[in-house]
Amino acid sequence: MKGYAWSGAPRVSAPESTGGTLPRWESIAVEAVGHVIEFWGFKHNQGRVWALLYLRSTAMTATQLEEELGLSKGAVSMLVRDLERWGVVHRVRGPGSGAWRYRAETDLVKMVSRVIEERELAFLTRIRAELGEARRVAGAAVGVGRERMLRLERMNSLAQAAERAVKLFLRTARLDVRSMLDTFRAT
Repeated sequence: MKGYAWSGAPRVSAPESTGGTLPRWESIAVEAVGHVIEFWGFKHNQGRVWALLYLRSTAMTATQLEEELGLSKGAVSMLVRDLERWGVVHRVRGPGSGAWRYRAETDLVKMVSRVIEERELAFLTRIRAELGEARRVAGAAVGVGRERMLRLERMNSLAQAAERAVKLFLRTARLDVRSMLDTFRAT
């Protein structure tokens, strides 16, 4: 996953333009969302497209997105296809024309939940299964000391607690990390 290096302070000078026709304030906001999305391992321009659609609160054509963001036709096509797959952009027909337009999903909890369910929960489930298998294999192996088994059990407990916390978040939109912290506190 590609990370974004955060300096701890906001950028003082944002570009006047990102190759498109955005006003400076909008450019700053769109770039900021692009950085967040890139930090999460997605494409920077996916964040920019979604942010512009969200800020404008109106459906836009691919041509409008190209012009406003300074992107190529091919780039916009790939970006909106990916964003549609994630459910964060929806394709709608323009009024009185056959042109497709794109609008942003505005339910932020719904968007984040979908990404967490498809990426983070699947990852945690796999890690929990691998640690469970390591525990099973270690339990059958000769010479694995009690202390090492206890540490492996703590790792497994942490993975289970993280998976439960994410599942709870997906059901309730509340994140409870107490059980994970309790695992760290255990000796």
